Amino acid sequence: MSEGPAARRGVQEPWGGVRPFSIKTKLGALVVIAVLITTGLSVIAVHTKTELRFITVFSMIATLLITQFVAHSLTAPLDEMNAVARSISHGDYTRRVRENRRDELGDLAQTINRMADDLEAQERQRKELVANVSHELRTPIAGLRAVLENIVDGVTRADPETMRTALKQTERLGRLVETLLDLSRLDNGVVPLKMRRFEVWPYLSGVLKEANMVASARAGIASGSGSHTRTDVHLHLDVSPPELTMYADPERIHQVVANLIDNAVKHSPPHGRVTVRARRGAGPESLELEVLDEGPGIPRSEWHRVFERFNRGSVNLPHGPGSDGGTGLGLAIARWAVDLHGGRIGVAESDRGCRIIVTLPGESSG
Repeated sequence: MSEGPAARRGVQEPWGGVRPFSIKTKLGALVVIAVLITTGLSVIAVHTKTELRFITVFSMIATLLITQFVAHSLTAPLDEMNAVARSISHGDYTRRVRENRRDELGDLAQTINRMADDLEAQERQRKELVANVSHELRTPIAGLRAVLENIVDGVTRADPETMRTALKQTERLGRLVETLLDLSRLDNGVVPLKMRRFEVWPYLSGVLKEANMVASARAGIASGSGSHTRTDVHLHLDVSPPELTMYADPERIHQVVANLIDNAVKHSPPHGRVTVRARRGAGPESLELEVLDEGPGIPRSEWHRVFERFNRGSVNLPHGPGSDGGTGLGLAIARWAVDLHGGRIGVAESDRGCRIIVTLPGESSG
């Protein structure tokens, strides 16, 4: 059985579950008052010997006035809710219903306002997605177009180096498309995991080498377009014990580590250091992965928002405002992949920079 709004808020309803300001109570009070008025006027008529027809007229007028007052108090908020709902249906999510009642209509007003908040947030995320994707697509498309135009116009030759530059641009487009596909998988539910046990050191070493190669490729692309990218950040791997193993889906964990490294590099100071650390977890066969950087860190007040989609954070990147801030999807995808494994991911205390810890439960939890 579904709980009422008051029960969901943890409020103890008085009078055996009948709220004193509910619509049912008001209608019951209206009937009682009408009966009392009629009875009172009848008693007065008997004592004053007034004709019954006058008493009847007075009783009807008093009852109608009270009924009109109660009806107005019930229909006025409904008209307001109808106007707000009509505005929402037309795409205006800024209007809200006044929450100044303590009855069922007050609960309905709160529900409509929460719905408007959710729709407004979804609309904002949709606009941010369009803006972010447009921004991300513009640079590689412009670079690829410039390379191809130079070849067609005879400015440059289609030598291996030129074609390699074009290939890097298409690879960047491919990474963006893969990110959007991951977002689609995130919305559509669980993705089957291909779990297996593998050694942590060679696996993470490969992820870090790939991250360095991606950074170098981006630097080559950026140098031709005049933008800025990171090649000065040192990546350090720390696995203890060296024979440590992990039971997980390698492809999904690659997404986690790669996105965490990419985020840490973006927020690192010039010639900073990003450390990827792996240790045995507290539970049997569990594993803890840490990614630490030396950047400005994340304020505690924003820890709960770090893994929200499209959240780029309020801290400026330390290596310049012209750098690529990303789509704001990397950490959300990392959380999604960790959740698929039944693990946990979160920001932890750190003396310097940002420290994100991933805990994977291991084979015994499956």
